[in-house]
Amino acid sequence: MFLSLPIVVFNMLVTPGTRALRHNIWYLHHAFTPFFLRLVGIRMKVEGRKKLLRSQSYVIVGNHRSSLDFIVNAHAYPGVFRFLAKQELKKIPVFGFIVGKMCLIVDRSSAMSRARSVVALKQQLAEGWSIFIYPEGSRNRTPEALAPFYDGAFRIAIQTGAPLAVQTLVNMQEITGAHGDGLQPGVVRVVWEDPIVTADLTANDIPMLREKVENMMRSRMKSYAQQHH
Repeated sequence: MFLSLPIVVFNMLVTPGTRALRHNIWYLHHAFTPFFLRLVGIRMKVEGRKKLLRSQSYVIVGNHRSSLDFIVNAHAYPGVFRFLAKQELKKIPVFGFIVGKMCLIVDRSSAMSRARSVVALKQQLAEGWSIFIYPEGSRNRTPEALAPFYDGAFRIAIQTGAPLAVQTLVNMQEITGAHGDGLQPGVVRVVWEDPIVTADLTANDIPMLREKVENMMRSRMKSYAQQHH
């Protein structure tokens, strides 16, 4: 991934703006990523990608086990999206510049900041961007299939009224090992569910929505494990 950073930084400096940003993200998602995966001997099998409309903006959620996830997340999606990132990442030299430009930073330091962030996210969705959020918050380093989910992703989907797209990486541990830091050739299997409509949901529905998505992911991983072991 870092091999592509000079190209992306150069493009951002000489061609600023939304159009250039979309081009840069498309390049990373659908040009560099497949090249990198082929280089390391990894193939992807994606199920359900046709359930997603290119013309629709989504709040996307996915499970997070390894350092390779974000690359697979990106290429498995038919269009482009922006990751929701922590403010702390902006402090990293060079990489922080990329994060600030290509990801969305949400300030949750106060109620007013959170309200402004929701307005900004609605604007991004209205402009045709989809937003990717890990409901586990960070990498799952537990022996469980999933770490506990936070409410944030589901709250944002309901507050913005965007449909929720659910992506499950069902066998990433076979590629990256139990701790998610290895890398070996193989096939990464990705499953998309039918998008969940959130327009009529309220904050009271967050626990239901969270549980529904968690059950979807667990079911996909359990089904794969039963079929292949």
